[in-house]
Amino acid sequence: MAVTSAGSEVPVARTGAGGGNGQAHAESAAAAAAAEKASATRAWATRLVVVGIVLAALNLRPAITSLGALLEEVRDGLGMSGTLAGLLTSVPPLCFAVFGSLAPRFARRFGPSAVVCAGMAAIATGLLIRPFLGGTVGFLAASGLALMGIAVSNVLMPVIVKRWFPDRVGSMTGLYSMALALGTSLAAAVTVPVTDALGGSWRTGLAVWAALAVVAVVPWIPLARRRGADPAVAGQERAAAGREGAATGREGAATGRKPSAAPREDEGMRITHSRTAWALACFFGLQATAAYITMGWLPQIFRDAGVPAGEAGVLLAVTMAMGVPLAFVIPRVATRLSHQGPVVVALGACGLAGYAGLYFAPAGGAWAWALLCGVSNCAFPLALTMVGMRARSSVGVAKLSAFAQSTGYLISIPGPLLVGVLYQHSGGWGLPIALMACLMVPQIAVGILAGRDRTVEDEVAAKAAAAPAGA
Repeated sequence: MAVTSAGSEVPVARTGAGGGNGQAHAESAAAAAAAEKASATRAWATRLVVVGIVLAALNLRPAITSLGALLEEVRDGLGMSGTLAGLLTSVPPLCFAVFGSLAPRFARRFGPSAVVCAGMAAIATGLLIRPFLGGTVGFLAASGLALMGIAVSNVLMPVIVKRWFPDRVGSMTGLYSMALALGTSLAAAVTVPVTDALGGSWRTGLAVWAALAVVAVVPWIPLARRRGADPAVAGQERAAAGREGAATGREGAATGRKPSAAPREDEGMRITHSRTAWALACFFGLQATAAYITMGWLPQIFRDAGVPAGEAGVLLAVTMAMGVPLAFVIPRVATRLSHQGPVVVALGACGLAGYAGLYFAPAGGAWAWALLCGVSNCAFPLALTMVGMRARSSVGVAKLSAFAQSTGYLISIPGPLLVGVLYQHSGGWGLPIALMACLMVPQIAVGILAGRDRTVEDEVAAKAAAAPAGA
């Protein structure tokens, strides 16, 4: 043995008697076998992550859209007023705002995979027990448990994708988005037929979705045990970060923009000093308001107009399914434009047309109104795209995303509740639909502001530079 400068012993190849070559060959074979085993383990884990992501995404909306399909039966079964039903449809954005903000802290302590695993378990538990707790309070509490699992998983899915697939973020995000839209529309379409097939009880029809969440727990259990980051994954992340920095430099040279500020400056950036950040947060909040009103109340609007319950659920499924193809198309169109205002206006116009149809002829043109509302609800991928375009650095994107989503979900909380109050006190859908149309107008306005070709770093820096002169 020989001693290195670090004080550790390393084997020295021996000559003579032929022992050195045999030992070296054995060590080389052992190293190759270990490397092959590690590669096979990483490949197995990667495939498991793909399955886990798809199953998790499928479970991120059925708790909401399955309830929308059976909301009338739930209200009758629990003796729930229209106001309380409106509160129920406001719970999802509230949970997303509150519990979603805690997800990064949980991930740092326990690891993202473990938190997603716990989230899937919370969804399964909440969906299983909420129909059988025997009252409105218990139903709301169990719904909150399921929505807590959805909230933390929703926030951490992009983290999982970035960690395991740094070179395929776009394709994996597309797969995740498609699975999410599929789960949303599937729950809306089949909840009523499944309920009828299982005996007609709304309690069984809601609880059956717990089975899908139980299946989603399975792939995350072994992943949760891999607490440390896979060395290969960490290496890919570092390589991707290097490529991102090079791409930022090339983009700056091509566009004439100055390079982004140093990370330490971005980390201290006051995002609330940016008008674009506020406009984007309001746009996110208003589009979320429209989405949750649609998911919670659209089937009831159709049913009150005389559309059969099963068809009303399918109409909601059609609305949600529009997000599958458009989630790929809209971001590509938006990134080719210097100003995303035209896309904002087009989506808003579809929303206004859909609401007008629901107001004047809800049953006569039900399929057309469902399609138009579905197109309008694709403001969500547009908002996420603009988050990435309105900041230059990755730190700026992270701060803008956190601010826009947390503030936006808080903004969206009163909308579904107010719709329920108006529905109960007016006895019809005229006023609620008028409210939905009125909210679309400021959504278009702030969306146009958020779509301007500028960055939050520039706005914050300009305000900081102007502060001494103003003082």
